[in-house]
Amino acid sequence: MADLRTDFLGIKSPNPFWLASAPPTDKQYNVERAFKAGWGGVVWKTLGEDPAVVNVNGPRYGATHANDRRLTGFNNIELITDRPLELNLREIAEVKKNWPDRALVVSLMVPCEEQNWKSIVARVEATGADGIELNFGCPHGMSERGMGSAVGQVPEYIEMVARWCKAATRMPVIVKLTPNITDIRYPARAAKKGGADAVSLINTINSIVAVDLDRFAPVPTIDGKGAHGGYCGPGAKPIALNMVAEIARDPATYGLPISGIGGIETWRDAAEFIALGCGTVQVCTAVMTYGFRIVEEMIDGLKQYMDGKGFATIEDFRGRAIANLSDWKHLNLNYITKARIDQDLCIKCGRCHIACEDTSHQAITHMVNGVRHFEVKDEECVGCNLCVNVCPVDGCITMERLAPGSVDPRTGKVVPAEYANWTTHPNNPAAVAAE
Repeated sequence: MADLRTDFLGIKSPNPFWLASAPPTDKQYNVERAFKAGWGGVVWKTLGEDPAVVNVNGPRYGATHANDRRLTGFNNIELITDRPLELNLREIAEVKKNWPDRALVVSLMVPCEEQNWKSIVARVEATGADGIELNFGCPHGMSERGMGSAVGQVPEYIEMVARWCKAATRMPVIVKLTPNITDIRYPARAAKKGGADAVSLINTINSIVAVDLDRFAPVPTIDGKGAHGGYCGPGAKPIALNMVAEIARDPATYGLPISGIGGIETWRDAAEFIALGCGTVQVCTAVMTYGFRIVEEMIDGLKQYMDGKGFATIEDFRGRAIANLSDWKHLNLNYITKARIDQDLCIKCGRCHIACEDTSHQAITHMVNGVRHFEVKDEECVGCNLCVNVCPVDGCITMERLAPGSVDPRTGKVVPAEYANWTTHPNNPAAVAAE
Protein backbone atom coordinates (compact mmCIF):
# COMPACT_ATOMS: atom_id res chain seq x y z
CA MET A 1 0.00 0.00 0.00
CA ALA A 2 1.09 3.57 -0.69
CA ASP A 3 3.37 5.23 1.85
CA LEU A 4 2.00 8.65 2.86
CA ARG A 5 4.93 9.68 5.05
CA THR A 6 6.17 13.18 4.33
CA ASP A 7 9.36 15.13 4.92
CA PHE A 8 8.61 18.82 4.57
CA LEU A 9 11.65 21.00 5.29
CA GLY A 10 12.97 18.18 7.47
CA ILE A 11 9.69 18.12 9.41
CA LYS A 12 8.48 14.54 9.32
CA SER A 13 4.85 13.44 9.60
CA PRO A 14 3.04 10.13 8.97
CA ASN A 15 0.87 11.73 6.27
CA PRO A 16 0.58 15.08 4.48
CA PHE A 17 -2.67 16.06 6.22
CA TRP A 18 -2.08 18.91 8.67
CA LEU A 19 -4.59 21.06 10.53
CA ALA A 20 -4.27 24.74 9.63
CA SER A 21 -3.77 27.47 12.20
CA ALA A 22 -7.36 28.09 13.33
CA PRO A 23 -9.82 27.31 16.16
CA PRO A 24 -9.25 23.51 15.87
CA THR A 25 -5.58 24.01 16.88
CA ASP A 26 -6.14 26.47 19.71
CA LYS A 27 -5.24 24.22 22.63
CA GLN A 28 -3.64 20.96 23.75
CA TYR A 29 -6.99 19.20 24.16
CA ASN A 30 -7.94 19.78 20.54
CA VAL A 31 -4.53 19.02 19.07
CA GLU A 32 -4.08 15.73 20.91
CA ARG A 33 -7.57 14.59 19.90
CA ALA A 34 -6.64 15.43 16.31
CA PHE A 35 -3.47 13.37 16.54
CA LYS A 36 -5.41 10.44 17.97
CA ALA A 37 -7.75 10.69 14.98
CA GLY A 38 -4.78 10.37 12.62
CA TRP A 39 -3.75 13.87 11.56
CA GLY A 40 -0.12 14.04 10.50
CA GLY A 41 0.55 17.49 11.86
CA VAL A 42 -0.87 20.80 13.05
CA VAL A 43 -0.09 24.47 12.79
CA TRP A 44 -0.89 25.85 16.24
CA LYS A 45 -3.35 28.74 16.25
CA THR A 46 -1.53 32.04 15.85
CA LEU A 47 0.26 33.30 18.95
CA GLY A 48 0.86 36.96 19.71
CA GLU A 49 2.28 39.02 22.52
CA ASP A 50 0.71 39.55 25.94
CA PRO A 51 -1.65 41.05 26.92
CA ALA A 52 -3.96 38.54 25.34
CA VAL A 53 -6.12 39.52 22.39
CA VAL A 54 -9.81 40.00 23.20
CA ASN A 55 -12.26 38.34 20.79
CA VAL A 56 -15.92 39.22 20.36
CA ASN A 57 -18.30 37.34 22.66
CA GLY A 58 -20.95 36.96 20.01
CA PRO A 59 -21.28 35.43 16.56
CA ARG A 60 -17.88 34.96 14.94
CA TYR A 61 -18.90 33.06 11.83
CA GLY A 62 -21.02 33.58 8.77
CA ALA A 63 -21.56 30.90 6.13
CA THR A 64 -22.65 30.21 2.59
CA HIS A 65 -24.65 27.09 1.76
CA ALA A 66 -25.77 25.12 -1.27
CA ASN A 67 -29.50 24.46 -1.66
CA ASP A 68 -29.15 21.21 0.30
CA ARG A 69 -27.59 23.14 3.24
CA ARG A 70 -24.17 21.73 2.51
CA LEU A 71 -21.65 24.27 3.70
CA THR A 72 -19.79 25.90 0.82
CA GLY A 73 -17.86 28.46 2.81
CA PHE A 74 -17.17 30.11 6.15
CA ASN A 75 -16.62 33.76 6.93
CA ASN A 76 -15.00 34.46 10.29
CA ILE A 77 -14.14 37.55 12.32
CA GLU A 78 -12.17 35.70 14.99
CA LEU A 79 -8.74 37.05 15.87
CA ILE A 80 -5.59 35.20 16.86
CA THR A 81 -5.51 33.22 20.11
CA ASP A 82 -6.97 34.96 23.14
CA ARG A 83 -5.33 32.50 25.53
CA PRO A 84 -2.23 33.60 27.50
CA LEU A 85 1.06 33.16 25.66
CA GLU A 86 2.69 31.26 28.53
CA LEU A 87 -0.17 28.77 28.63
CA ASN A 88 0.09 28.15 24.90
CA LEU A 89 3.85 27.66 25.08
CA ARG A 90 3.54 25.14 27.93
CA GLU A 91 0.93 23.16 26.03
CA ILE A 92 2.97 23.19 22.82
CA ALA A 93 5.95 21.73 24.67
CA GLU A 94 3.75 19.07 26.27
CA VAL A 95 2.14 18.07 22.98
CA LYS A 96 5.49 17.77 21.21
CA LYS A 97 6.79 15.62 24.05
CA ASN A 98 3.73 13.35 23.89
CA TRP A 99 3.62 13.12 20.08
CA PRO A 100 7.19 13.27 18.77
CA ASP A 101 6.26 11.63 15.44
CA ARG A 102 3.78 14.37 14.47
CA ALA A 103 4.54 17.71 12.86
CA LEU A 104 3.99 20.68 15.16
CA VAL A 105 4.45 24.11 13.60
CA VAL A 106 3.54 27.31 15.46
CA SER A 107 1.89 30.28 13.77
CA LEU A 108 3.07 33.71 14.90
CA MET A 109 1.98 37.33 14.56
CA VAL A 110 3.51 40.28 16.39
CA PRO A 111 4.07 43.98 15.59
CA CYS A 112 6.49 44.63 12.75
CA GLU A 113 9.52 45.31 14.93
CA GLU A 114 12.67 43.17 14.85
CA GLN A 115 12.89 42.65 18.61
CA ASN A 116 9.25 41.58 18.88
CA TRP A 117 9.79 38.85 16.31
CA LYS A 118 13.11 37.68 17.70
CA SER A 119 11.69 37.49 21.20
CA ILE A 120 8.67 35.35 20.39
CA VAL A 121 10.63 33.12 17.99
CA ALA A 122 13.12 32.31 20.76
CA ARG A 123 10.31 31.40 23.14
CA VAL A 124 8.70 29.10 20.59
CA GLU A 125 12.00 27.42 19.77
CA ALA A 126 12.42 26.58 23.45
CA THR A 127 9.26 24.44 23.30
CA GLY A 128 10.82 21.99 20.87
CA ALA A 129 8.35 22.85 18.10
CA ASP A 130 9.31 21.77 14.58
CA GLY A 131 8.92 25.10 12.83
CA ILE A 132 7.17 28.45 12.68
CA GLU A 133 4.64 29.91 10.27
CA LEU A 134 4.61 33.70 9.92
CA ASN A 135 0.99 34.78 9.66
CA PHE A 136 1.01 37.50 7.00
CA GLY A 137 -2.49 36.68 5.88
CA CYS A 138 -5.16 37.49 8.48
CA PRO A 139 -7.42 40.03 6.71
CA HIS A 140 -9.45 41.40 9.61
CA GLY A 141 -8.89 42.84 13.06
CA MET A 142 -5.16 42.27 13.29
CA SER A 143 -4.53 43.96 9.93
CA GLU A 144 -6.10 47.10 11.40
CA ARG A 145 -3.24 47.05 13.91
CA GLY A 146 -0.54 46.86 11.24
CA MET A 147 -0.18 43.07 11.31
CA GLY A 148 -1.52 40.12 9.30
CA SER A 149 -2.38 41.02 5.71
CA ALA A 150 -1.18 44.59 6.30
CA VAL A 151 2.30 43.04 6.24
CA GLY A 152 1.49 40.37 3.66
CA GLN A 153 0.42 42.96 1.09
CA VAL A 154 3.85 44.65 1.16
CA PRO A 155 6.61 42.43 -0.29
CA GLU A 156 9.34 44.54 1.33
CA TYR A 157 7.89 43.86 4.78
CA ILE A 158 7.62 40.14 4.07
CA GLU A 159 11.26 39.96 3.05
CA MET A 160 12.35 41.98 6.08
CA VAL A 161 10.48 39.95 8.70
CA ALA A 162 11.43 36.63 7.10
CA ARG A 163 15.08 37.65 7.28
CA TRP A 164 14.74 38.64 10.97
CA CYS A 165 13.20 35.28 11.83
CA LYS A 166 15.67 33.20 9.84
CA ALA A 167 18.49 34.91 11.66
CA ALA A 168 16.88 34.21 15.02
CA THR A 169 16.10 30.49 14.85
CA ARG A 170 17.26 27.03 13.83
CA MET A 171 13.67 26.13 12.94
CA PRO A 172 12.29 26.14 9.39
CA VAL A 173 10.41 29.36 8.61
CA ILE A 174 7.19 29.16 6.59
CA VAL A 175 5.54 32.36 5.35
CA LYS A 176 1.74 32.26 5.15
CA LEU A 177 0.54 34.41 2.27
CA THR A 178 -2.59 36.50 1.90
CA PRO A 179 -4.76 36.08 -1.22
CA ASN A 180 -5.88 39.70 -0.88
CA ILE A 181 -3.32 40.94 -3.36
CA THR A 182 -3.16 41.51 -7.11
CA ASP A 183 -0.32 39.10 -7.96
CA ILE A 184 0.61 36.34 -5.50
CA ARG A 185 4.01 35.85 -7.11
CA TYR A 186 5.46 39.03 -5.64
CA PRO A 187 4.97 38.19 -1.94
CA ALA A 188 6.21 34.65 -2.64
CA ARG A 189 9.34 36.02 -4.26
CA ALA A 190 9.85 38.33 -1.30
CA ALA A 191 9.54 35.43 1.14
CA LYS A 192 12.17 33.48 -0.76
CA LYS A 193 14.45 36.50 -1.00
CA GLY A 194 14.17 36.94 2.76
CA GLY A 195 15.36 33.38 3.26
CA ALA A 196 12.05 31.71 4.10
CA ASP A 197 12.17 27.94 3.76
CA ALA A 198 8.63 27.63 2.37
CA VAL A 199 5.33 29.39 1.83
CA SER A 200 1.81 28.32 2.81
CA LEU A 201 -1.31 29.57 1.10
CA ILE A 202 -3.95 30.74 0.92
CA ASN A 203 -5.10 32.52 4.03
CA THR A 204 -8.69 33.74 4.11
CA ILE A 205 -10.23 36.08 1.54
CA ASN A 206 -11.73 39.48 2.43
CA SER A 207 -15.47 38.99 2.37
CA ILE A 208 -18.97 39.81 3.51
CA VAL A 209 -21.04 36.66 3.09
CA ALA A 210 -24.49 38.16 3.70
CA VAL A 211 -26.45 41.19 4.79
CA ASP A 212 -29.25 40.88 7.35
CA LEU A 213 -32.17 42.53 5.57
CA ASP A 214 -34.05 43.17 8.81
CA ARG A 215 -31.19 44.77 10.74
CA PHE A 216 -29.41 46.02 7.59
CA ALA A 217 -26.03 44.90 8.85
CA PRO A 218 -23.40 42.46 7.60
CA VAL A 219 -23.48 38.89 8.92
CA PRO A 220 -22.23 37.94 11.49
CA THR A 221 -23.75 40.86 13.39
CA ILE A 222 -22.48 42.13 16.74
CA ASP A 223 -24.89 44.49 18.51
CA GLY A 224 -26.22 45.81 15.21
CA LYS A 225 -22.84 46.18 13.50
CA GLY A 226 -20.79 43.94 11.24
CA ALA A 227 -17.33 43.91 9.66
CA HIS A 228 -15.66 42.19 6.75
CA GLY A 229 -14.11 38.86 7.64
CA GLY A 230 -12.04 36.07 6.14
CA TYR A 231 -13.68 33.62 3.71
CA CYS A 232 -12.57 30.00 3.52
CA GLY A 233 -13.93 26.55 2.71
CA PRO A 234 -14.84 24.76 -0.54
CA GLY A 235 -15.72 28.01 -2.30
CA ALA A 236 -12.13 29.22 -1.86
CA LYS A 237 -10.48 26.15 -3.40
CA PRO A 238 -10.34 27.36 -7.04
CA ILE A 239 -8.65 30.59 -5.96
CA ALA A 240 -6.20 28.68 -3.80
CA LEU A 241 -5.29 26.21 -6.56
CA ASN A 242 -4.61 29.03 -8.98
CA MET A 243 -2.37 30.90 -6.55
CA VAL A 244 -0.45 27.76 -5.62
CA ALA A 245 0.04 27.05 -9.33
CA GLU A 246 1.30 30.56 -10.04
CA ILE A 247 4.02 30.18 -7.42
CA ALA A 248 4.87 26.62 -8.46
CA ARG A 249 5.51 27.60 -12.09
CA ASP A 250 7.10 31.00 -11.51
CA PRO A 251 10.81 30.76 -12.47
CA ALA A 252 11.65 33.08 -9.55
CA THR A 253 10.11 30.71 -6.98
CA TYR A 254 10.31 27.39 -8.81
CA GLY A 255 11.15 24.65 -6.32
CA LEU A 256 10.13 26.70 -3.27
CA PRO A 257 8.32 24.26 -0.95
CA ILE A 258 4.59 24.93 -0.61
CA SER A 259 2.03 23.90 2.01
CA GLY A 260 -1.36 24.10 0.33
CA ILE A 261 -4.42 25.59 2.04
CA GLY A 262 -7.90 26.45 0.83
CA GLY A 263 -11.11 24.45 0.69
CA ILE A 264 -9.55 21.01 1.12
CA GLU A 265 -12.33 18.65 2.15
CA THR A 266 -11.54 15.28 0.54
CA TRP A 267 -8.56 13.16 -0.50
CA ARG A 268 -9.16 14.31 -4.07
CA ASP A 269 -8.84 17.97 -3.07
CA ALA A 270 -5.57 17.16 -1.34
CA ALA A 271 -4.26 15.22 -4.34
CA GLU A 272 -4.96 18.19 -6.61
CA PHE A 273 -2.85 20.47 -4.40
CA ILE A 274 -0.07 17.87 -4.31
CA ALA A 275 -0.20 17.52 -8.11
CA LEU A 276 0.45 21.27 -8.27
CA GLY A 277 3.55 20.90 -6.12
CA CYS A 278 2.43 21.03 -2.47
CA GLY A 279 4.41 18.93 -0.01
CA THR A 280 1.71 19.08 2.67
CA VAL A 281 -1.89 20.28 2.82
CA GLN A 282 -3.62 22.13 5.62
CA VAL A 283 -7.30 21.75 6.53
CA CYS A 284 -9.62 23.86 8.67
CA THR A 285 -13.20 24.45 7.46
CA ALA A 286 -13.85 20.78 6.68
CA VAL A 287 -12.87 19.83 10.23
CA MET A 288 -15.04 22.56 11.70
CA THR A 289 -17.90 21.14 9.64
CA TYR A 290 -17.43 17.38 10.05
CA GLY A 291 -14.96 16.83 12.89
CA PHE A 292 -11.47 15.38 13.20
CA ARG A 293 -12.31 11.91 11.92
CA ILE A 294 -12.65 13.05 8.30
CA VAL A 295 -8.91 12.44 8.08
CA GLU A 296 -9.58 8.70 8.07
CA GLU A 297 -11.38 8.96 4.73
CA MET A 298 -8.72 11.32 3.42
CA ILE A 299 -5.95 8.86 4.26
CA ASP A 300 -7.78 5.82 2.87
CA GLY A 301 -8.87 7.64 -0.28
CA LEU A 302 -5.40 8.98 -1.07
CA LYS A 303 -3.84 5.56 -0.52
CA GLN A 304 -6.34 3.90 -2.84
CA TYR A 305 -5.79 6.54 -5.51
CA MET A 306 -2.01 6.15 -5.30
CA ASP A 307 -2.21 2.36 -5.35
CA GLY A 308 -4.41 2.51 -8.44
CA LYS A 309 -1.92 4.79 -10.19
CA GLY A 310 1.13 2.87 -9.04
CA PHE A 311 2.51 5.71 -6.92
CA ALA A 312 4.55 4.48 -3.95
CA THR A 313 4.92 7.91 -2.27
CA ILE A 314 3.43 11.36 -2.78
CA GLU A 315 6.73 12.41 -4.35
CA ASP A 316 5.84 10.17 -7.30
CA PHE A 317 3.09 12.56 -8.38
CA ARG A 318 3.85 15.78 -6.55
CA GLY A 319 4.09 18.60 -9.07
CA ARG A 320 3.07 16.47 -12.08
CA ALA A 321 0.38 18.95 -13.13
CA ILE A 322 2.72 21.95 -13.26
CA ALA A 323 4.10 21.12 -16.72
CA ASN A 324 0.57 21.03 -18.13
CA LEU A 325 -0.33 24.45 -16.77
CA SER A 326 -0.06 26.94 -19.60
CA ASP A 327 -1.15 30.39 -20.71
CA TRP A 328 -4.19 30.74 -22.96
CA LYS A 329 -2.07 31.76 -25.95
CA HIS A 330 -0.42 28.33 -25.95
CA LEU A 331 -3.64 26.28 -26.05
CA ASN A 332 -4.17 24.08 -29.12
CA LEU A 333 -6.88 25.70 -31.27
CA ASN A 334 -6.93 22.60 -33.50
CA TYR A 335 -8.40 20.53 -30.64
CA ILE A 336 -12.14 20.20 -31.37
CA THR A 337 -14.79 18.47 -29.25
CA LYS A 338 -18.54 17.90 -29.39
CA ALA A 339 -20.97 17.11 -26.58
CA ARG A 340 -22.57 13.65 -26.47
CA ILE A 341 -25.72 12.79 -24.47
CA ASP A 342 -26.20 9.25 -23.18
CA GLN A 343 -29.90 8.65 -23.83
CA ASP A 344 -30.01 5.76 -21.34
CA LEU A 345 -28.86 8.08 -18.53
CA CYS A 346 -30.83 11.16 -19.60
CA ILE A 347 -33.70 11.97 -17.20
CA LYS A 348 -35.28 14.48 -19.64
CA CYS A 349 -34.97 17.41 -17.21
CA GLY A 350 -34.06 19.81 -20.00
CA ARG A 351 -31.42 21.77 -18.15
CA CYS A 352 -28.85 21.24 -20.90
CA HIS A 353 -31.25 22.57 -23.54
CA ILE A 354 -32.28 25.63 -21.53
CA ALA A 355 -28.68 26.54 -20.69
CA CYS A 356 -27.53 26.13 -24.28
CA GLU A 357 -30.61 27.75 -25.84
CA ASP A 358 -30.71 30.81 -23.60
CA THR A 359 -27.04 31.46 -22.90
CA SER A 360 -24.87 29.59 -25.35
CA HIS A 361 -25.10 28.31 -28.94
CA GLN A 362 -28.56 26.74 -29.44
CA ALA A 363 -26.93 23.38 -30.05
CA ILE A 364 -29.31 21.02 -28.17
CA THR A 365 -32.76 19.94 -29.33
CA HIS A 366 -35.72 19.67 -26.98
CA MET A 367 -38.28 18.03 -29.26
CA VAL A 368 -37.91 15.39 -31.99
CA ASN A 369 -41.03 14.32 -33.93
CA GLY A 370 -43.23 15.81 -31.22
CA VAL A 371 -41.46 13.87 -28.44
CA ARG A 372 -39.36 15.43 -25.64
CA HIS A 373 -35.83 14.52 -26.67
CA PHE A 374 -32.44 16.12 -26.07
CA GLU A 375 -29.70 15.66 -28.62
CA VAL A 376 -26.66 17.65 -29.66
CA LYS A 377 -26.63 19.40 -33.03
CA ASP A 378 -23.00 19.04 -34.09
CA GLU A 379 -23.33 21.78 -36.67
CA GLU A 380 -23.96 24.28 -33.84
CA CYS A 381 -21.89 22.82 -30.97
CA VAL A 382 -18.67 24.69 -30.18
CA GLY A 383 -17.57 22.20 -27.51
CA CYS A 384 -17.90 24.66 -24.63
CA ASN A 385 -19.14 21.91 -22.21
CA LEU A 386 -21.67 24.17 -20.45
CA CYS A 387 -24.17 21.31 -20.78
CA VAL A 388 -21.82 18.92 -18.99
CA ASN A 389 -21.57 21.28 -16.04
CA VAL A 390 -25.29 21.94 -15.63
CA CYS A 391 -26.44 18.33 -16.12
CA PRO A 392 -27.55 16.82 -12.76
CA VAL A 393 -26.63 13.25 -13.83
CA ASP A 394 -22.95 12.43 -13.54
CA GLY A 395 -21.60 11.01 -16.80
CA CYS A 396 -24.76 11.60 -18.81
CA ILE A 397 -23.13 14.23 -21.03
CA THR A 398 -19.51 13.85 -22.11
CA MET A 399 -17.20 15.57 -24.56
CA GLU A 400 -15.89 13.63 -27.56
CA ARG A 401 -12.90 14.77 -29.55
CA LEU A 402 -13.18 14.91 -33.34
CA ALA A 403 -10.38 12.91 -34.91
CA PRO A 404 -7.82 14.72 -37.08
CA GLY A 405 -8.84 14.36 -40.70
CA SER A 406 -12.58 14.35 -40.00
CA VAL A 407 -14.87 17.23 -40.99
CA ASP A 408 -16.20 19.62 -38.37
CA PRO A 409 -19.97 19.89 -39.06
CA ARG A 410 -20.01 23.41 -37.64
CA THR A 411 -17.36 24.91 -39.91
CA GLY A 412 -17.24 22.38 -42.76
CA LYS A 413 -13.45 22.33 -42.43
CA VAL A 414 -11.22 19.30 -42.03
CA VAL A 415 -9.92 18.94 -38.50
CA PRO A 416 -6.14 19.53 -38.77
CA ALA A 417 -3.71 16.81 -37.84
CA GLU A 418 -2.23 16.96 -34.37
CA TYR A 419 0.96 18.96 -34.05
CA ALA A 420 3.69 18.19 -31.58
CA ASN A 421 4.30 21.83 -30.74
CA TRP A 422 1.27 24.09 -30.94
CA THR A 423 3.33 26.92 -29.46
CA THR A 424 5.25 27.29 -32.75
CA HIS A 425 2.48 26.27 -35.16
CA PRO A 426 1.59 28.92 -37.76
CA ASN A 427 -2.12 28.70 -36.85
CA ASN A 428 -1.26 29.90 -33.36
CA PRO A 429 -1.71 33.72 -33.23
CA ALA A 430 0.91 33.99 -30.49
CA ALA A 431 3.49 32.19 -32.66
CA VAL A 432 2.74 34.47 -35.60
CA ALA A 433 3.06 37.56 -33.39
CA ALA A 434 6.37 36.30 -32.04
CA GLU A 435 7.80 36.05 -35.57
